[in-house]
Amino acid sequence: MGYYFLQVPGPTVVPERVMGAMGMPLLDHRGQQFAALAAEAAAQLKPIFKTEQPVIIIPASGTGAWHAAIANCLSRGDKVLIPEVGMFSVLWCKIAREMGLEVIEIAGDWRHGINASDVEKALSADKDIKAVFATHNETSTGVTSDIQAVRCAIDSAKHDALLFVDTISSLAASPYDHDGWGVDVTICGSQKGMMLPPGLAFAVISEKAKAAMDSSDLVPGYFNFTPLISASETGLYPYTPPVTLFYGLHEAGKMLNEEGVDAIVKRHEKLAVACQAAVKHWGLEIQCQDESSYSNAVTAVRVPEGVSADKFRALVLDKFNMSLAAGLGKVADKVFRIGHLGYQNPLTLMGALSGVEMGLEMFGIPHQKGGVNAAMEKLQG
Repeated sequence: MGYYFLQVPGPTVVPERVMGAMGMPLLDHRGQQFAALAAEAAAQLKPIFKTEQPVIIIPASGTGAWHAAIANCLSRGDKVLIPEVGMFSVLWCKIAREMGLEVIEIAGDWRHGINASDVEKALSADKDIKAVFATHNETSTGVTSDIQAVRCAIDSAKHDALLFVDTISSLAASPYDHDGWGVDVTICGSQKGMMLPPGLAFAVISEKAKAAMDSSDLVPGYFNFTPLISASETGLYPYTPPVTLFYGLHEAGKMLNEEGVDAIVKRHEKLAVACQAAVKHWGLEIQCQDESSYSNAVTAVRVPEGVSADKFRALVLDKFNMSLAAGLGKVADKVFRIGHLGYQNPLTLMGALSGVEMGLEMFGIPHQKGGVNAAMEKLQG
């Protein structure tokens, strides 16, 4: 009974305004009324990505955006460089291999962001690498990487590699500038900072990436960017689009632009700092070991050796009707993750942290009481 706290880093809470918009009667998806709405929805995303390029909207999850980016801009046998920062960068490696690319991994410890100097060294040693795949915010570990530093590494190596960036859990939470940072392919999904249900993916591509499409020998099929670029301008899609999700996207875009992208980032920064202050006060360890790489979207918390993070999460869900995110891959059952992303404010975070602190006490995890107060001080400051 009572409010369900969805404190995972995606899918996130969908605002009432967005849910209301999605409840509107269906329109003819070939008619001008829907076309105008869809085109406006796409245009509203440009300030969020900080781009003048068309924002491509794909009916898919974020994983679909990965497939689409590879299928449109690369060819079978191309070499790609992928720094390992957590579970989702590992999954990107897997998809790239399955699609016939040659993957060069830079091993990571899942506790630090991308090391730009390692990227520069790898590129300097191999001029045949076609692209660098960077995960901006690694959702599984709560680690944010410096994309500007990666861009500088590519330039310093005097390399022609394309820069692909996964912003699935960073867009509308962390600073991001597709055009200003020289990114070639940005991908994102609807179910995190965009405050929508899962089901839409987004891509923005540079002129250089558009040129690369001409030489790609992969078959994008359903994910072909060419008609989708046109659709972003006309609102007329090459297949039946998910009309109700477009209603929601149109309303979510309004909300994001009403607040303004810089204000959105500041709100997320404040929530993140407060959450991290609580964890440190409890005496628990944050998975990310570099404070400059702490995530605005999610904080991954390590439990003491011998403690099951999943059993702790189960207790919190049972006692307080709150979902915390699981550890994935190498950190499965070793961390729980507190999402502070999307439609969140200080009061929702304080409720979540209260549930975590009560759960720590009930589960018997050693901690120093008062983490909630430490967070409150940050929020009041």
